[in-house]
Amino acid sequence: MTNSVVNRPAGDNPPDGDRSPAPIKAIRLRHPWRNVFAVVLLILVALFILDAAQRPAFDWPSVGKYLFDQRVTQAAFVTLQLTVYSMVIAIILGVALAVMRLSPNPVVKSIAWVYLWIFRGTPVYVQLVFWGLLSIIYQSIDLGLPFQEPWVSIETKVALSTFALAIIGLALNEAAYMAEIVRAGLLSVDPGQDEAATALGMSWLQTMVRVIIPQSMRVIIPPTGNEVISMLKTTSLVTAVPFTFDLYTRTRDISAETFNPIPLLIVASLWYLFFTSILMVGQYFLEKRFARGVGERRPDRKVGDQTGSVTGTLPIAGAGQPTVILPPKRDDSTTNGDGGLR
Repeated sequence: MTNSVVNRPAGDNPPDGDRSPAPIKAIRLRHPWRNVFAVVLLILVALFILDAAQRPAFDWPSVGKYLFDQRVTQAAFVTLQLTVYSMVIAIILGVALAVMRLSPNPVVKSIAWVYLWIFRGTPVYVQLVFWGLLSIIYQSIDLGLPFQEPWVSIETKVALSTFALAIIGLALNEAAYMAEIVRAGLLSVDPGQDEAATALGMSWLQTMVRVIIPQSMRVIIPPTGNEVISMLKTTSLVTAVPFTFDLYTRTRDISAETFNPIPLLIVASLWYLFFTSILMVGQYFLEKRFARGVGERRPDRKVGDQTGSVTGTLPIAGAGQPTVILPPKRDDSTTNGDGGLR
């Protein structure tokens, strides 16, 4: 390795016994227009807040009145249930569809592709309307052998409530998107990892659980977090089933009684923001957990045996060659003949 010479000002020659480079004097760049732009943005935000606080249409007393109303809090909890149940089903089904898409069997792969084509190609609102009409399309759910009398026959209205239909509709739609997210994560893992696991005698399940999936989570977690947040907001469409106990529909019904829709819209928005903030924090820690060791490359560093100083090569952006950090020169007069300190 060739040591690069550190540039020094003319006439500034180091003493003969001191070869350590002179300290670099860094001058901080100033950005006056950036500061001006930031101040202007803060002024605009403050003016908007002051104007909103005085705007009669927002009716802040009504917002405070209904924010923790029992009907609203119950609807917020129901919305959270819809989100969690739908996402759990969607993730499980999405993993299965992703594996089917990667299967060498053309029939299995085609079935998964057709599923994704249908559920990604039609609006979720239209799908929820179809699920609401399921009891008209299929009056009963029959269990038994084909072309024989059913062993068990249950009316669809009795077997599936509107809450269950809302979860099914949301989950089946979301599973199509989760399948593509999981497939992208699985494809991001180097094929050599699979080959190495097979060479070690691991089964397919062991390879997926111990090797492929842990490495693919780094790619899967960020878009999955976005889908969870999107699902939370998509629950406002379950009124198409119709299911009327979610947060948006409940606040809309209350506003129809008070003839004052704007405060109730603010109430619903505040609850959505509260849940979204919690989900974003959880997503941050999950990303941090599964991204350990990625994107943390550091230059080669080694510590001198005697001096404890950092030596090695540091890549400098825009430089033609790396900068070499040399340890301070050790004064031989401070050591005795045996190498120990005097």
